[in-house]
Order: sequence, then C-alpha cells, then structure tokens
Amino acid sequence: MHKVILIIIDGLAHEVARHSLGYLLAMTEAGRATSYKLQCELPALSRPLYETILTGTRPVDHGVVHNGVVRLSNETSLFHLARGAGLSTAAAAYHWVSELYNRAPYDPVRDRFTRDEQLPIQHGIFYHQDDYPDSHLLVDAEWLRRSADPDLLLIHPMNVDDAGHKFGLDSSQYRNSARHFDLLLADYVPRWLQQGYQIMITSDHGMNRDRSHSGTLPEEREVPLFVLGSAFTHDRHAHPCQTELCGTLASLLGIDHHKPLCRELLI
Repeated sequence: MHKVILIIIDGLAHEVARHSLGYLLAMTEAGRATSYKLQCELPALSRPLYETILTGTRPVDHGVVHNGVVRLSNETSLFHLARGAGLSTAAAAYHWVSELYNRAPYDPVRDRFTRDEQLPIQHGIFYHQDDYPDSHLLVDAEWLRRSADPDLLLIHPMNVDDAGHKFGLDSSQYRNSARHFDLLLADYVPRWLQQGYQIMITSDHGMNRDRSHSGTLPEEREVPLFVLGSAFTHDRHAHPCQTELCGTLASLLGIDHHKPLCRELLI
C-alpha cells in the first residue's frame, strides 16, 4: 500500500505541457518522472471528465455528460474505494468535485471547509471561483496533507483552464499560467517524494483556439500524464488510457477493485 497524490491541472493541453512545464520536464530528463500523452474521453468537458478520471467510466456510461449535470455520482469513485478499504481521503479542489462525491448542490458555507469522517472525501478545502489562485490552492493542499495525513489526496487547480477560456490556446497568458503552476510544484514535489508519496499529474481536457473545449480537436483531447515515485515502472512504452487512471491509483493504494487499470505503469 502506498500513499497517493493525484493532481488534475484543469484544461491543460498536451501541446502546451510538453513545452511549458520546465520543472516536470527536468524531472523527466533526470529519470525521476515519466511522461505520457493521453486522449481524454468525450465530451471534453470538466465535470464529465472529473467523473471519468475518478471512476474509470466514460461520460456516455456514467451519465454526467455536460457541466450542468449537478448531482452526486452514481458510480463507485476512487474516494469510495479508499473509504471502503478503511483509508483516509482529502481534496483541495473545485466545488464540482464536492458535488460529485460529497453533497450536491454545493453550499459554500457548509462545504468549503469539510471535515467529516463519514463522507467519501473526509477532509476538503473546496473553492468556487475559477480564478482562485493556484498558489493558495497548493497551500490548502499542503495544509490538508500535514493536518489530516490522508492516504489519498486530490489537488485540482483551475488557473490554466481559466486563462485558456479568457485568452485561448495560443496566448501567452495560457502558456504562462501552465509555467506558473509548474514552478509552484517545484516547491512541493521533492518533499512529497522524499516522504514516499506516489504522484500522478494529468489534466481533464485541453483547450482550443476558440477559448473553449468539448470536441475532437487534438488540442482539446490530448492531455499530459506524468508519474513520479518508486512504485511506478516508468516504462516509456506504456499506453495508459484516461479510464485506467482510477484503477491504477486504486492498485497503488492496495485496494481490491474491478476497475480498468494500466498494469504497465505499476511495478
């Protein structure tokens, strides 16, 4: 059993990630991380793909097919699996994650700061503005990690997606937002690795030149995946799918499950 940190950088296209994430790319060049290119499921929208990443199920099957579907998940998520195995969970994430797995609709007074051992996400700091600073989010996540010591921690920043919607794929603002988060990570990742965490970093979907996403363009569907930690094979020839991330993380956590997974990623 390993402790896991999952980071979903909202709205980060692979073509920008492969040029802009200098720290993560340095870790890759040094052999301390391995990067892959994933194709996200359709529609390439946030709430449907949070559900896909965290349950291993396609939007057309789990039914959260657009961002306006506000309800609890009908699937067994990674949080549910962890809780069922007696593990502890936490998330610093956009409020749609709280709506999928804890309570819907989101009530900021009730839900922004969550500490409830009975919920799938036991410890949470949720935000509800797309421009909530990524620097603040990482402080939230680190506070949760230190105070709650979760076995599973989700970190979900929104600034890259926000910049993409405001300025588009080809903008300096979008690229610089990705660079900014990457450099923020450089202050946290070494200590997480030193303490034995297995880290998976990916995105839900990309971004197009129309300042949106939901369709089949490569810049909308192709997203990065980085894995860091001693429990990964770092096999550069592995071909993980977005629907396999939930099961792969569940296996890292030592949980018995029936989710699809990418065995090539795991030692």
